Amino acid sequence: MDPAPTIAIVGRPNVGKSTLFNRLIGKRHAVIAHEAGTTRDRISQKYDCNGYESFLVDTGGIEIDKKGDIEENIQVQANIAIQEADIIVFIVNLTENLTVDDFAAAEILRKTDKPVILIGNKADNSEIEKNVYNIYELGFGEPIAISAIHNIGLEELRSTLEKTIKKLGFKKARSVKKEDKVIDLCIVGKPNAGKSSLINAILGQEKVITSPIPNTTRDATDTEFTYKDQKFNLIDTAGLKRRGRINRGIEKFSSLRVFSSIERSDIAVLLIDGEASVTNQDTHITEHVLAERKGLILAINKIDLLEKGEEMRDRIISKLRRKFSFVPWAPVVFVSAKNKTNTYKILELAEKIMEARKQKIRTPELNSLLQKVTMKHLPAGKGLKKAKFMYGTQVDINPPKFTLFFRHAKNLHFSYPRYLENKIREECPFSGTPINIQIKTSVGKEKKS
Repeated sequence: MDPAPTIAIVGRPNVGKSTLFNRLIGKRHAVIAHEAGTTRDRISQKYDCNGYESFLVDTGGIEIDKKGDIEENIQVQANIAIQEADIIVFIVNLTENLTVDDFAAAEILRKTDKPVILIGNKADNSEIEKNVYNIYELGFGEPIAISAIHNIGLEELRSTLEKTIKKLGFKKARSVKKEDKVIDLCIVGKPNAGKSSLINAILGQEKVITSPIPNTTRDATDTEFTYKDQKFNLIDTAGLKRRGRINRGIEKFSSLRVFSSIERSDIAVLLIDGEASVTNQDTHITEHVLAERKGLILAINKIDLLEKGEEMRDRIISKLRRKFSFVPWAPVVFVSAKNKTNTYKILELAEKIMEARKQKIRTPELNSLLQKVTMKHLPAGKGLKKAKFMYGTQVDINPPKFTLFFRHAKNLHFSYPRYLENKIREECPFSGTPINIQIKTSVGKEKKS
């Protein structure tokens, strides 16, 4: 069982799926509009349901085309919602009569053994009473009447979701003691880079399916184990294609699960196919990791193919340094998932990165360092009033976060925070992790690095 349940919101177009999605997660994430079919791709976000961590998924609308068949891509999405979700929220519009699309969606959902929660949306409308009884024809019992836009009935929905999650056997999120902290290690990369093979090599068993055919893995799988008294949770993910090559349906859903896996991990291992060398897609995946400020390990797989000649190996290292010049702090390891070479090196690096993410520089030491480096290289910038460093402090860890105060900070050149980051890393390397630097003025306006 996954550590957190997946809740999929399904229904025909324009019944309020995205509005409900945004209301539940507490922010405007999914695009909403009056036109039907606004949501075409699947959107996933973390959702705290009264203490139960879950993943909430907004889907495209299910509808019938003129030929009487469900559109192929939407049919796939509906099947994914059934196959991948633990709980399905089926939403209909109470202000309208049931349509053929509603019955088509109900027919699909009835064939699954997943719990289905029926929602009647737009319950603030006076037309509700004459249509509510028709909804029983869908075969899912009495609906929960809500108004997503006006926040009516959502407490009852949350309560029902909580009861359903509990009934399925999921546990509430609990705080983990520091000494018992599990390192969540997410394996990411392009299709067929060898991610599942690496998982099996580390675990010493065929835990996940491997195949030379790309996209064998379509979902994220979690496996906990202990290595030298340190607990790890290995997260295997689907291969991420270039954005323009991701098909709707299973591939799109899988890519969203990859992003969710990165979000809930501590460290991401970018596995690069040594035979195919480094590509732009590898750097794009790294950008997702950096956006979430996770630790990063660059792992070159299939070194058994490179042992035939040092020339190819040197060429890969040279290209790696060029392509990943924006993450010079990320450690690099050469592995062979097939021959189980250097696989445990990844775990040892992960432990060191977690230690780095928890490091803290004392404020006096930090200010002494920054006073020296800012005097050595005075801040350049725009305007007549030059920026001047006042003081700074490390305000958080995991990842390390610094707040630096400057006089006239708005005139600071955009490249200066990077200079400061490099100097901080010289004092305290913070190997394998990004650091967050916030530049603030005395009036609270800030410039982020």
